[in-house]
Amino acid sequence: MYQVLDKDTINNEILPYLSTAKRGFKSKSSLSEVVNCILYKLKTGCQWHLLPVKSLFSEVILSYQAVFWHFRKWCRNGDWKQSWISLLHKHKSDLDLSGADMDGSHTTALRGGEEVAYQRRKSRKTTHSLFLTDRQGLPLALSSPIAGNHHDLYQIERALDDMFDTLSSAGIAIDGLFVNADSGFDSKEFRLRCFREGIHANVDFEPI
Repeated sequence: MYQVLDKDTINNEILPYLSTAKRGFKSKSSLSEVVNCILYKLKTGCQWHLLPVKSLFSEVILSYQAVFWHFRKWCRNGDWKQSWISLLHKHKSDLDLSGADMDGSHTTALRGGEEVAYQRRKSRKTTHSLFLTDRQGLPLALSSPIAGNHHDLYQIERALDDMFDTLSSAGIAIDGLFVNADSGFDSKEFRLRCFREGIHANVDFEPI
C-alpha cells in the first residue's frame, strides 16, 4: 500500500476537520485511506481515472469516482481550508517569518474547470493563484483561483484579502512582515495595501 502520510498523522491532523456523513452515503473504506488516496493524486498530479486504487486501499477498494466524490464534498464544505488553518495555528512556532515570498503560479487545466482560460505563454488552458511562503519555502496561504488569462495583479486586493484572512484565522501576525515579490507585483495598489497592513514589500517598484 502506497502511503503519502502515515495513518496517525492523517487521523490526528486532518480527519478531525473533515465532515463525515451523519446519514445517507457512508464510505465503506477507511477515511484515512481515502485522504491518503487524495494526497497521492495531488502529489503526483496523475489523472483521477489513473489513480492506482488497488495499491492505495488495504481492504475495501473504492473506485476513483468515490474518492473524487469525497474530495469535492470536502472542497465545497471548506473543510480543506479549515484543516490547513488549524495546522498553521498548531505549528506556527515552526515557521520562519523573518521573511516571506509571494509569487503567482499557473496550473494546467486541460479538462476545464470553474476558473480556467487559455494562457498564451503556456499554450494551454490554466488556472492561476498567488502563493505566500515563509523563508523556508513552507506554504502559508494562497489566493482563490482565477482564470489563467489574467496576470498576477488582477484583482490583487481580493487576492491579498484571501491570503491575509487565512493568516489572521491561524493567529499569524503580518504587521512587520518582510515580503519579497518580483517586478510583476509592481503596482500602486499592491504597495498601498501592504503599507496599510504594516507589511514591508521588497519589490523593484517604479517611481510613482
